[in-house]
Amino acid sequence: MDCRKNDNLERCNCTYEPCPRKGLCCECIAYHKGKGQLPACLFPDDIERSWDRSVAKFIEAYNKGR
Repeated sequence: MDCRKNDNLERCNCTYEPCPRKGLCCECIAYHKGKGQLPACLFPDDIERSWDRSVAKFIEAYNKGR
């Protein structure tokens, strides 16, 4: 299967500009999973900008109806 990096970049809301995994979803997920985090694409844009990728922040955001 070919990586669809360009397609992924169109939907990627990650604001961390020096990220080498941008558009490479499989690498992004593996990286964040290894740190006990979730990738940016699972967060609303305003929460994503905090760069807090914790599971607790994800739960907090969605419990507030985000």
